[in-house]
Amino acid sequence: MTIRPRRSALYMPASNARAIEKARSLACDVVMLDLEDAVAPEQKAAARDQAAAAGGFGRREWVIRVNGLDTEWGADDLAACRAAAPDAVLLPKVSSPDDLRQARALLGPGPALWAMIETARALVDLRAIAEAAAETGLAAFVVGPNDLAKELRVRPGVDRAPLLPILSRIVTVARAYGIAPLDGVMNAFDDDGAMAAECAQGLAFGFDGKTLIHPNQIAPANRVFAPTAEEVAWAQRIVAAFDAPENAGKGAIKVDGKMVELLHRDDAQRTLAVAAAIADRG
Repeated sequence: MTIRPRRSALYMPASNARAIEKARSLACDVVMLDLEDAVAPEQKAAARDQAAAAGGFGRREWVIRVNGLDTEWGADDLAACRAAAPDAVLLPKVSSPDDLRQARALLGPGPALWAMIETARALVDLRAIAEAAAETGLAAFVVGPNDLAKELRVRPGVDRAPLLPILSRIVTVARAYGIAPLDGVMNAFDDDGAMAAECAQGLAFGFDGKTLIHPNQIAPANRVFAPTAEEVAWAQRIVAAFDAPENAGKGAIKVDGKMVELLHRDDAQRTLAVAAAIADRG
């Protein structure tokens, strides 16, 4: 089972050379060089050049968020990504499968596509967007909570209550089509406790990790989205029990006084794979 940890996906402005260099020493799983929201119009071209020249971040996944294809910069951003070959290209405001197809045509067969889910139209057409994954190389959904709240005119608050049905739907559709779901950013970057709580909420909803806007948010995201020592130990006991000769061919067995089935074994194997992948990152 091949797992790539995505507990923490940190946006860094591609216009800031020092930020790009700093990202090489950070403990995030994913570095997302941003050409869109974090970059002023007059800096777009320079930011594009710096992102394309970044050349990767070691074991960290390297993603470039481009400007939308409805802007004057989008096509040039994708052309630069085609040459730079990051691990993935994050496309903002994906609202239909045609957005993915247009981006793939400009990007060529290289990097995976990640889609920002941040428009009302995307929510309506989410299944159709996911169904285009095999055709377009779509590999991840990334929630854009600020834009969603703006479009829907909701007021999420600390519990994100108006967005919870949406978050659940995004995870459901992602899992149905083999797409990785990443939770959206939290704007308060100096509140470790609140960040941990929102990460725990995202974990409970089934997200693989969380997108971040500040290095201070990396530690709580990494901690929450990693299996705990107790979870790893329990997974090891389940796998070992099913591997025991006396349990060969059984669909349900008792482990530590609890009945567990093959679905629990499969979940345990994934937990161990995630823990091993995180340990391998160092």
